Amino acid sequence: MEFLVITGLSGAGKTRAADICEDLGYYCVDNLPAALLGRFAALCLATRGRYERVALVMDVRSVGSYEELDAALAELTGLDCQVRILYLEAEVSTLLRRYKESRRPHPLGKRGQSIRQAVEQEIAFLAPLRARADFVIPTDEASLNRLRARICECLHPEERGFSLNILSFGYKMGLPPEADLVFDVRCLPNPYYEPDLQNLTGLDAPVADYVFRNGNAQALLTRLTELLGFLLPLYAADRQELTVAIGCTGGHHRSVAMAQALAQAMEDSCRLVTVTHRELGT
Repeated sequence: MEFLVITGLSGAGKTRAADICEDLGYYCVDNLPAALLGRFAALCLATRGRYERVALVMDVRSVGSYEELDAALAELTGLDCQVRILYLEAEVSTLLRRYKESRRPHPLGKRGQSIRQAVEQEIAFLAPLRARADFVIPTDEASLNRLRARICECLHPEERGFSLNILSFGYKMGLPPEADLVFDVRCLPNPYYEPDLQNLTGLDAPVADYVFRNGNAQALLTRLTELLGFLLPLYAADRQELTVAIGCTGGHHRSVAMAQALAQAMEDSCRLVTVTHRELGT
């Protein structure tokens, strides 16, 4: 079983990191006192595989003391658990700005004490834990997608992969709100007006052959493939996935055929390619 301790400075993004870890399949628990870690781990182990990844969010209050946390982590290791520490931090100026925007009190704040004093006190208190951390991530300039990519890279680099989602749709039913890029293929010959093809879809070979037979569809596919080949590395630097929507009038023929062909063409450039046909329900 893997136990991940998410800790660091208050205001550095521990809650956002926990949300990301939850998406990665971690069971997340917020602010469990260090003294209860051993008993909690024993309960998780008793489920016999139900909880393979557990993330514990611990701020300066739940840490208690470094000695107490050190003993608790040693207990987890003794239970044959993999224990790793993810420490989030930011510059003091960044934390002060975030507290000013949220207007929340600092966990170590006392009456008559400034937020800066509380932040500096917390930095000193958590210094031994930072030194022990397996991963230290600064979050000053980190967008949510960049933070997600960084955490994935640290925790499970073997699972990190950019995902390309290709979606076909019909303009008559409206634009898909999840689309990042939209391409219109209504310029291509429409199989709907062919009686033998009208009740088929772009998943059927006769329809795909009709769409691609005059050369324009193949030329468009080539250009789309080249464009995405250029764009994917740029997007991958700041996010984990991209949704490309291909639209035609009804979403049953041209867009489906083009989406299928584009997905096949992009398999060599992107490890994770998915295809969804909105109007077909597949």
